[in-house]
Amino acid sequence: MSNNISTKVVVITGASSGLGEATARHLASQGAKVVLGARRVERLRSLVDEIESAGGEALAIATDVTSAEQVAALIDGAVQRFGRVDVLVNNAGLMAIAPMDEVKVDEWSRMFDINVMGVLHGVAAALPLFRKQGGGHFINVASVAGIKVFSPGGTVYSATKFAVRAISEGLRHEVGGSIRTTVISPGAVDSELKHGSSHQESTQALGEFYKMAIPAESVARAIAYAIEQPADVDISEVVLRPTLQDF
Repeated sequence: MSNNISTKVVVITGASSGLGEATARHLASQGAKVVLGARRVERLRSLVDEIESAGGEALAIATDVTSAEQVAALIDGAVQRFGRVDVLVNNAGLMAIAPMDEVKVDEWSRMFDINVMGVLHGVAAALPLFRKQGGGHFINVASVAGIKVFSPGGTVYSATKFAVRAISEGLRHEVGGSIRTTVISPGAVDSELKHGSSHQESTQALGEFYKMAIPAESVARAIAYAIEQPADVDISEVVLRPTLQDF
């Protein structure tokens, strides 16, 4: 394949389900070597088996993105197996929707640990390698909730995704040249994200909202589009949502 994807080594966090899983499957079908990070390693191994049985190359590494050491080990493992890393997809995320009055401080902290620090841990692990290689590509998964505040209920989640977009734009400005940075901002996409809240009423409301959700493969195709561009083209941001979604 000469699609500018088949030569790439792609590391994906949150790869055990949803957007990460769909992206791994899609990129592997395009010939990319994929390195899959998530906490649920049995699900990762099952996905690796599926990809390899279809003729692809994949590696699973248990990874909690809240640990800088584990994310560094994910990047190191990719280099040990495949010799380099061309793309890091910072996809792992948590969406715990609840009104501010519920003061779910633990969930607020968890969202910042995963959605913001998880991305920064990815940057910390991959940026020195990208510098050394003379190239690389960060793809950070944000949300339409990082463009417009999703309230009531999603105020803190939106804050984390606004942060992802700010980090990504600053990163693009600081390291651009041979290193590309892309933000992917999806709307309602069918994944496990909608199950992240402990607030029952919010979960029920999300269930109704997500009836319009588009497949995770929609995001996988957007990620592939950003990767397959020539090295001098940086797709800075892709926003995609169901046609029915009004925000």
